[in-house]
Amino acid sequence: MSRQQGSPAEEARYRALQDLDPRGDNLVEVLIAGLHDESWRVRHAAAEGLQRLSTPSSEQVATRLVRVLGERGETGARNAAAEALAGLGLAALGPLVKLLGHVDPDQRKFAADILGQLRRPEAEAPLVEALGDADLNVRVSVSESLGRVGGEHAARALERLLGDSEPLLRLSALEGLANLKRPPPLPVVEALLEDARLRRSAFRVLGLLPEVAATVRLCGGLTSELRSMREAALAALGTQATRVTAEQRGEQDAVIRDTLRRLPDARERLARALESEDVAVRAGALVGVAALGDASLAVPVAEVAREDRLLRDVLSTLGRLGLEGGRALLAAMADLSVPARAAAVEALVDLVDPSSVTPLCALLEWAEDDLRGVVVRALGRTRSPEAASPLVDLLRDSVTAGAATRALGVLAGSCRAAVVATLQEAVERRATPAAVAVLARVGGRPALPLLRRLARDVDPRWRAAAVDVAGEVDGGVGKELARAALADEAAPVRAAGVRAMGRLGGSDAGALLRPALQDEDVFVRRVAVEAVGESGASDRAADLEALVLHPDGALATAAVRALSRLGLVEPRMLREASEHPDPEVVKAVLSAVSGEGLALAVSLLEHSHWDVRAAAARVLGESGGAECLGAVRRALEAETDVLPRQAMADAVARLSRR
Repeated sequence: MSRQQGSPAEEARYRALQDLDPRGDNLVEVLIAGLHDESWRVRHAAAEGLQRLSTPSSEQVATRLVRVLGERGETGARNAAAEALAGLGLAALGPLVKLLGHVDPDQRKFAADILGQLRRPEAEAPLVEALGDADLNVRVSVSESLGRVGGEHAARALERLLGDSEPLLRLSALEGLANLKRPPPLPVVEALLEDARLRRSAFRVLGLLPEVAATVRLCGGLTSELRSMREAALAALGTQATRVTAEQRGEQDAVIRDTLRRLPDARERLARALESEDVAVRAGALVGVAALGDASLAVPVAEVAREDRLLRDVLSTLGRLGLEGGRALLAAMADLSVPARAAAVEALVDLVDPSSVTPLCALLEWAEDDLRGVVVRALGRTRSPEAASPLVDLLRDSVTAGAATRALGVLAGSCRAAVVATLQEAVERRATPAAVAVLARVGGRPALPLLRRLARDVDPRWRAAAVDVAGEVDGGVGKELARAALADEAAPVRAAGVRAMGRLGGSDAGALLRPALQDEDVFVRRVAVEAVGESGASDRAADLEALVLHPDGALATAAVRALSRLGLVEPRMLREASEHPDPEVVKAVLSAVSGEGLALAVSLLEHSHWDVRAAAARVLGESGGAECLGAVRRALEAETDVLPRQAMADAVARLSRR
């Protein structure tokens, strides 16, 4: 028989176990034989098969597996049996507890190990009792298992072991308490620090104590000549930082900073720790860098962001490195890894000053698309007049225009005059209509003369831009320009006037919008319908009702929604609109139904479009009563499409609870 993994013979044995008929005879013994196979894959398959057996009982299977544990010389079979026992769960508890009393300490140790793997609270008491075993190896295994099983009694028992004369027991007890996050009092741990064999574990437990005195002892580890000891102390400091309050974190930082400043090679030590394979050590190194505030470590700190779990800590640490750290990041941006660059850019939003404008603009030239928005945000926080021009230029790019608009608003908080002057200059040279909106918001009333002039521009794009935003500066001027725009020859300008009128509202809004509801351009009519709903012009309800059956589905949908917004939908209108050939109109109808309209939703469960049927089911699930349950169930039985079936099943579940 070949011993090569994946050989045909091994594969045949593996498949034979996988394909066993669960109704077959003597399955337990067949699988037990598999535990003794020379191939670990076959042994693993046998162990899994034993866990899935339905007969005999799992406890009988456990008893049989315990017998395999006693087969000395069959290491592979014993380990596979232990794996199977751990997978049996509670059923293995009784046979394993009984095994704890076996005459052979090897068997008792096996029992303790597997009970730890079970992690069942029922194992706590037998394991605590087994701490009195005569064999040291058994007691150590029991102690380690108690650290996995947990519980109040386990913690107290482990704490008592800290005073045992056997170092191995004290070590396993310390590790167990660390696993359970149940640190003993500080004086107890301090005493254990004197034993070099226990120091690493004692550091681990110290990290669980949110006390400055524990920080002081951990900082003692930072000065160790042994790298392993320094890293253990760092990892513990990282743990402690997650358990202290904000006030305690300040005290912790002060102690760490004082210690690191006395170390001539602190920077180099932290830099090496930031590259550690151990995530806990890297987390502790971030705490150390934050406390020390050494901006020269900004780049290696950013690189820790390659570990997703530490991203928040990285951003927090970078934020502690100040403007100098920001400059270090900007200078190294091209050399950073992608995750580090993303973290650095995010941190830069709070780490920029006027000197950052040029490198940020350079970064915009090549940064990934998803980072450019953050860079634009950082530009807005530089508090530099020089940032105004590049931000205004970005208004021409539809991808960055939104972020640039917001950044200009922030920048105006510190450089308003420069921002307004740059925007005015851009508007005067007709750079981009988007600058008009920003100018209105930043410039305020002084921008009104320019807006009035733009509203008469020969280019309709500028007239529309001015009309769109004038109302945000002055309602009276906005209405004046909007009223004039309603008669403009260009449809985009009329649409801008309609939008402005909808936002400004007023008692005369309905009368002013009436011609727009009959506009020759269907887009303007659609905007007018929405404006009626927004302005609350209920005197135009009849015009809207006339449009719910319009062949243009978008116009009809807007009419249904506007009527709903006005609170003027009637069952008759909804029924008529529900027969519209455009399913979007019918879905708008469904979003407007309530009360007696639920009968309409029931009828739409049989609509020819699947998305309408799904929408009807969702409406009934949210608003229907128990009387709707039968209809939804019948629709579910007849439904063949996946998505409406899911919506109907959800509706049935919700209606069944009412």
